[in-house]
Amino acid sequence: MRITKRFIAFFKWLGLRRSLILAGLLYWLFCLPRVLFESPTSTVIESREGYLLGARIAADGQWRFPASDSVPHKFERCILLFEDEYFYQHPGVNPVAVTKALWNNLTTDSRRGGSTLTQQVIRLSRDNKARTYSEKLIEMIQATRLEFRYSKKEVLGLYAAHAPFGGNVIGLETAAWRYYGLPATELSWGQMATLAVLPNAPALVYPGKGQEVLLQKRNRLLKKLLERGELSQTDYELSVQEPLPGKPLPLPQLAPHLLDRMVQEQAGQRVKTTLDYKLQQQLNTSMRLHHQGLQANQIHNAAILVLSTDQRDVLAYVGNSPTSAQHQVFVDIIRSKRSTGSILKPLLYASAIEDGSLLPDMLVKDVPTSINGYNPSNFDNEFQGAISASEALSRSLNIPAVRLLESYGLERFHRKLQRAGLNSIDRQANHYGLSLILGGAEASLWEVTAAYAAMGATLNHYSGNSSQYRTGEYSAPKIINDSQRDFGETTFEAPLFTAGSLFNTFQALQKVNRPFGQELWDSFNGAQQIAWKTGTSYGFKDAWAVGVTPKYTVGVWAGNADGEGRPGLTGVQAAAPLLFNVFDALPKSEFFPPPFDDLVQRNICTKSGHIAGAYCENVQEQWVAKAKVMTLSCPYHRTVFLDDKKEYQVNLDCYPAADITAEKWFVLPPFLEHYYTKNHPEYRPLPAFKQGCFPEEIPNMEFIFPKDSSDIILAQDFSQKPSEVVFKVAHRKSETTLYWYLDNTYLGNTDTFHEMALLPEAGDHLLTVVDADGNEIRRQIHIRNP
Repeated sequence: MRITKRFIAFFKWLGLRRSLILAGLLYWLFCLPRVLFESPTSTVIESREGYLLGARIAADGQWRFPASDSVPHKFERCILLFEDEYFYQHPGVNPVAVTKALWNNLTTDSRRGGSTLTQQVIRLSRDNKARTYSEKLIEMIQATRLEFRYSKKEVLGLYAAHAPFGGNVIGLETAAWRYYGLPATELSWGQMATLAVLPNAPALVYPGKGQEVLLQKRNRLLKKLLERGELSQTDYELSVQEPLPGKPLPLPQLAPHLLDRMVQEQAGQRVKTTLDYKLQQQLNTSMRLHHQGLQANQIHNAAILVLSTDQRDVLAYVGNSPTSAQHQVFVDIIRSKRSTGSILKPLLYASAIEDGSLLPDMLVKDVPTSINGYNPSNFDNEFQGAISASEALSRSLNIPAVRLLESYGLERFHRKLQRAGLNSIDRQANHYGLSLILGGAEASLWEVTAAYAAMGATLNHYSGNSSQYRTGEYSAPKIINDSQRDFGETTFEAPLFTAGSLFNTFQALQKVNRPFGQELWDSFNGAQQIAWKTGTSYGFKDAWAVGVTPKYTVGVWAGNADGEGRPGLTGVQAAAPLLFNVFDALPKSEFFPPPFDDLVQRNICTKSGHIAGAYCENVQEQWVAKAKVMTLSCPYHRTVFLDDKKEYQVNLDCYPAADITAEKWFVLPPFLEHYYTKNHPEYRPLPAFKQGCFPEEIPNMEFIFPKDSSDIILAQDFSQKPSEVVFKVAHRKSETTLYWYLDNTYLGNTDTFHEMALLPEAGDHLLTVVDADGNEIRRQIHIRNP
């Protein structure tokens, strides 16, 4: 009986012991929090090479960088010799060190620590709680569990990332930048030894607060490194001469606006961007110098964006000029919506060429134009009459662009812009109207530069990859280095613009007049060939310049963030010089090769740019985009019959057939001819008909204003009275008399300059003009009061 009770007691004791062991094991398994450190970290951005571009302080006011993947070798050797020499041998707790510390603390008045680096990681994760024996026991238990969860290298990394280095500086990488302005991997032995001893007494880093003690600790550690063979005698002697750090240094701020963007999108993360470190430095300098010139005209803001054309990597991001807070230095101009000015014209030009309604050098009209009450004007308020489409684009003429948009289709072009990634143009097409092509819409430098880069990439990819396109070519640029890009699938169908239409467009953009200092660029061998375009918004508020080469696409904006306009704030004067400074800092590349698979040779009339007709004098073969040509053959060349002296036009009704001379002649309608002759002295007007010969049905005169079926609203003067309307007529003869009638009532005559100022009553009227030869033109008009 007594033996049975003993057995029962033994098994109870054994069961209790097993329960306690099981409970202890469970506690050990789950004693460590799943997330060891929950403190917020700084947002850090680095270049593609791994260099620090900038950082933002953590939400709790501490400079605490996200943990790095590795710990520098020098720091590992320093910290182990100073804090935990047997780190790689113990399981998280060093029994010998603990025993010595306990005996010392019990037998003397001094205090000695026996904590390993692993225990210090636990203490840091527990917010440095009071050092009691119970707390020490918890640290020891969790330290062994930490060693079971993480490798030794990982534990060392946790310590390096969360150790205090004085004030609000947390972590080795942060300390390296704050005290030495260098990444931790580039610190010397003397610098690294200083940082290794700091977590033991962080307050020693401040000048005047025990720096002699800090110096002694550092030098003892350096001596130990020398004795262990880590340092040579020379390195040791140089290291002990190095000064201690003083006041914390400011962190680099090479891309502050990109940093702000990453704080919004990747807060508390270490972001390795696609930026090129040296290029970013260079362009910050270029911006500073350019800004000094802009300030003289009270232009305070500018931005630069550089993309790799093919992959759309962001290589440089200068979000604003180094201006003041008063002038919105913190605004990220790259992402701000600004009036586009003329910067979208190349997209329209390429669209019309792709459509087949335009040939690259085809003559387009540049004359006074009124479309449903909208009266666009050119920048110089002049008219060319007729001008080649490529020259109209390179000179950024407004009237040809508006007329082209009307014929191409506003809705159609609006949809194309949205497909090109210009998402800021998000209202209905009718909201913008035809002013869309002249800056009536807003877009960001980010969107515009990306669209130009995508056009360049289309040419690159098509020419080099078996004549194929990519369905996702117009996706957004890449700014995070490790993110994946998806340009979609390859296809034989152009997603937006054909390669041929883009090549013809870029050829025209090569001819844009460059700013001062770049005028004779094509006279030098090796000069960079760039397809580029400027833009200036209404009221001189926004200046744009965007350039494309096969390797790089650069976008520049200049102006005032608050929208204040300034005289001289134009794309050519304010933005283009900076654009070419940027290209000078980039490696040069050849121009885009012709995409011959998407080009065809056509016989083009050199004078008109149309498909050559039977009467064209000079014809040459040109490579033009492969498209279904929707234009007629040259309408401006015809055969003219002249007398034997070639002074007059004649016909068989009035002149012997044997004496008639046939000659090919370039003839413009009177309306175009009126302006064309002012800029083209070589233009030969048609000779008059010889007396007695009746002219063919070729108009000798034409209304400039008003146009067909005009609805005219009378303007008001300052006294709110209706103002006169000026009617204009063009005549082939430079000196002739025209007679004017309104509703069959004679008004008067004009010579040379045929303009008549009238103030008709409201209602319908018939305007009639008769020349000295009896030729007559009429125009029905409707007058409305203001």
